Amino acid sequence: MSRINDQLLTRLPLRDIERVTFYKRDEITTDLIYCDIIAGDTTWSFHEETAGWDLLLRHLQKLPQFRADWYESVSQPPFALSEIVAFSR
Repeated sequence: MSRINDQLLTRLPLRDIERVTFYKRDEITTDLIYCDIIAGDTTWSFHEETAGWDLLLRHLQKLPQFRADWYESVSQPPFALSEIVAFSR
């Protein structure tokens, strides 16, 4: 996915989202945080350097009982495998 915008988010209605998982990958000198969203039969994958990442996060935060602490949980410790399910139905 090259860009996250309002048009894309309309294809990800909150009622259809079944699971949101954040994880990071070691990119040698930095970590890159990813988000996988399962909605219906589709898994959408995004990473934090995708244009519009902030729009995606604001959208996902509207999910009931979405884990607001996902970033702290997935980002530490640096360069270690880390994964968190921030939302699941």
